[in-house]
Amino acid sequence: MSNFAHTYSDRTFHSSNGYLMAGLGIAAIVLAAGLPLSGATLDMGIWAAALSLGLAVLGVISLVGLYMQQPNTCTLLNLFGAYKGTDRAEGLRWANPLLAKRRLSLRARNQNTPTLKVNDKRGNPIEISAAVVWRVNDAARAAYSVDDFELYVRVQAEAGLRHLASLYAYDEGEHPDSGEITLRGSVDEVTQGLRQELQARCGDAGVEVMDAKLTHLAYAPEIAQVMLRRQQAEAVISARAKIVQGAVSMVEAALKGLSERSIVELDDERKAAMVSNLLVVLCSDRETQPIVNTGTLYN
Repeated sequence: MSNFAHTYSDRTFHSSNGYLMAGLGIAAIVLAAGLPLSGATLDMGIWAAALSLGLAVLGVISLVGLYMQQPNTCTLLNLFGAYKGTDRAEGLRWANPLLAKRRLSLRARNQNTPTLKVNDKRGNPIEISAAVVWRVNDAARAAYSVDDFELYVRVQAEAGLRHLASLYAYDEGEHPDSGEITLRGSVDEVTQGLRQELQARCGDAGVEVMDAKLTHLAYAPEIAQVMLRRQQAEAVISARAKIVQGAVSMVEAALKGLSERSIVELDDERKAAMVSNLLVVLCSDRETQPIVNTGTLYN
């Protein structure tokens, strides 16, 4: 996070109406062009020439000080190196021609960070990238607090993304019900954390981070296959647990139904055999083959 002092902050500069000044400038130049001829007729040569020169200078000053300002842009004005203010008015404007003018866009911009290879909270190497939406909200800070605010945002976006990735694990790992905030499972929390991280880093440059979202998140290639096998194993174990739980419920219901309807009397050994056979049928991942027993359970 930056700690440099804010030497400058936006001050409003009130420029003049450019259309009015353009009209005055053109009128002054037209009058300056016509005065020498009329002055010669009235025998006022020296005074007409001086007045004509003054009007011409006034007209040139009126026209030179004009500048056009597009919507959602601003102009920073400096007089011999001293900051005088920021003009945000739209259209044709006029200011002292001696003022140096620097235009700056206030529109929203997108910044796509390159795919970075970093370590998450558990030390696993991951690949991560993000899209950042930002805009300049303090033109004076952006222009005078840092040398190049666009480069500053780009570098800080990468640094902030690296720091964020180190704060959270990629996923829950062996404890899926722990409620831990992870990069993959807690999208809203991670997005909010990334935006706050970047705002803290870029605020000193007069930049507002409007939004920040992860665009790429994956394990690094060297461990991707291992993690995939782990996830597959976890999925198989979870599925098997569900199958066994359902099979046990079905066997319990079958035994209870046979007992309540007095269809057949089963001792403990026959119940055990029936339970074993039903569990094999219900839990097997392959099609079972029936076997007809022509004898008794004991022969």
